[in-house]
Parts: sequence; C-alpha cells; structure tokens
Amino acid sequence: MTTSPTRPLPDVTLRVPTDEDAHAWHHVFDDPDVMEFLGGPAELSHYEEITARQRMHDAQLGYCLWTLLDAEGEVLGFTGAQPWPAHKEWGPVGEIEIGWRLGREAWGRGYAYAAALATLERVREAGVPKVVAMIDDANVRSAAVAERLGMTLAETFPLPGGRRVGRRYELSLAAG
Repeated sequence: MTTSPTRPLPDVTLRVPTDEDAHAWHHVFDDPDVMEFLGGPAELSHYEEITARQRMHDAQLGYCLWTLLDAEGEVLGFTGAQPWPAHKEWGPVGEIEIGWRLGREAWGRGYAYAAALATLERVREAGVPKVVAMIDDANVRSAAVAERLGMTLAETFPLPGGRRVGRRYELSLAAG
C-alpha cells in the first residue's frame, strides 16, 4: 500500500477494460453528480464504444483508460491516459490526457489519487514524456487530484458553449 503524509492510500488495481466493464462503468457513472461536468449520464452504448476504444489504445500504445478496481475487485470507475481526440474542435490535440472518473461511493477515499499515481507510473514506462489534464474549473475535486500529483496549471480557457471555464494542467514525465 502506498502512503501519503495524511493517510495510507487504498490498494487499487488497473486492468484493460473488458466487454463487461462497459456495463459496470454505465452502472457506477449513472449518477448526475458523477457526470455533472460531462453532460450528464450516458447510455450503455457510449460505454461499449469507450471500452472497445480503450482496448485498442492499450494494444497500440501500451496505455488506455483502465478499469479501476478496489482491493476486493469491485469496479470503482476508470483512470488512465489516452490521446486527446483529433476530431474535437477544441483542446490539446496531439497531447496525452490523463484522467479519472469514479462512482460516487468511491469519492473522498483516496482512490482517484492512488489510481492516478499508478497511471503516471505506467504511462512513464510506456515512454510518454508529458501528460495533460483537462478539468472544468468548477470541478474542485479533480483539480485537487491534479495539483496533488504535482501538475502545473498551464492555462484557463472558455469551454465550448462559452458559459464555463476549463483548466489545462500539465506534468513532465521526463527523468531528471
């Protein structure tokens, strides 16, 4: 178990998403609070597409958004990294984005930070030199995880639609 200055971190396992994980993700993310900054809950087909894409990313790149499991093997959500989609009309195209999303029951227990630390280790081993995190300015929990990881706020910008602000954090993974 990893420790922090304030408390021991929970044991976490990251695995490449399975077909069944699409159902698990749909279940743990089917909560307006969880999806507050992501447009609200999504249909199962959305998670079926995402888990399939993540399996492809893992096979091609050596990293993806992995399914996050607790010590008992229960699905808590996901964490990992993926290339920022080139088809989006905004954001850091060409960058590798690190991210995490947990079901409400896992909030506030150290899982996001523990999983993000494991993600950083894996993407560093895969040769990724730098990661970014794109976070809604109002999402203070995710911003706190990024800052605890040592990520630096690189910019703030208007999110699509113009009513909200986003933050782009970055972190160099180069040895030194």
